[in-house]
Amino acid sequence: METKETELISENSMNFEMRNNPDRLTNSDNGKNPCEHAPARSSSNSELMTEAEVIHFLRIPEINNSKDYHNVIEHLKRIRGLPRIHICRKALYPRKAILEWVEKEIDAGK
Repeated sequence: METKETELISENSMNFEMRNNPDRLTNSDNGKNPCEHAPARSSSNSELMTEAEVIHFLRIPEINNSKDYHNVIEHLKRIRGLPRIHICRKALYPRKAILEWVEKEIDAGK
């Protein structure tokens, strides 16, 4: 049987491990049974991109002289149908849908 001190040390080491390994998800049991099947977080391989990531992904700074790239994204959403989803009132852009949209835009321009 574990003593309270041993249990506290074990819990602290688990908390330390969870803070230093953000790819591990926790269940509702406060990290006592971590879920190791979480996808790795990587901004370059993320399936959902933020607006800033889409701006760089579409290379907007290289092809547009606008000072506010947000306006360019707004135009693409409103006029050209740039795909996005909203999570917690934040627009996120699925990488696969953006690639498909680019292909569709290429075909439409022929």
